[in-house]
Amino acid sequence: MAKQTILGRVAQLARANVHALLDQAEDPQKMLDQLIRDYTESIREAEQAVATTIGDLRLQEEDHREDLEAAAEWGAKALAASKKADVLRADGNAAEADRFDGLAKVALGRQLRSEQEARDAEPSIAAQTDVVGRLKDGLDTMRIKLTELRSRRDQLVARAKSAQARNRMLDAARSVDVLDPTSELSRFEEKVRREEARALGREELAASSLDAQFEQLDSLSDTAEVEARLAALKATT
Repeated sequence: MAKQTILGRVAQLARANVHALLDQAEDPQKMLDQLIRDYTESIREAEQAVATTIGDLRLQEEDHREDLEAAAEWGAKALAASKKADVLRADGNAAEADRFDGLAKVALGRQLRSEQEARDAEPSIAAQTDVVGRLKDGLDTMRIKLTELRSRRDQLVARAKSAQARNRMLDAARSVDVLDPTSELSRFEEKVRREEARALGREELAASSLDAQFEQLDSLSDTAEVEARLAALKATT
């Protein structure tokens, strides 16, 4: 059950649709950073689980190898005991020959048991080898996905920064449009024109006042002339 759980988890993570997750994210950068952390941790845990599974397989293979070696050793011992029994029987020592034949039978029994244990372990070893192969493939796929995640994250961050810069530029341009600097210039120009008109008015007013003074002066001169002529007339009469 534990092996199936490990295999299922690795397969599920390896099949994860990264693009779909990103499309659904409200903040892709934060989501990617968290997803990368989670995925990296999942890979680390999966690697430990796979390493344990591989270790179990290697132990089974070692036990299988030892069973085969034990079967071969017991077979060699059985053969040696049987040959010794034949020699003793030929020498007329039947009792000792029977004892060695008995030892040969014991060795053969041990050989059969070792061979049976080796055969019994072979299906489990084959299944475990298949599981390890699929787990390794799943881990390789997960590592590829992680590389894809990191690459996609860098691309999205670059695009986000570019989009933010463009939006700032557009906001600045839009604020300029709202302010309408030409209208500000027009209002300033109108103010200048009013100031110019006021200056002209004051100049005109000053000029008219000066003319009046000169006219008053001319009027005084005429009066003096009239008085002088009148005095001259009186002087002749």
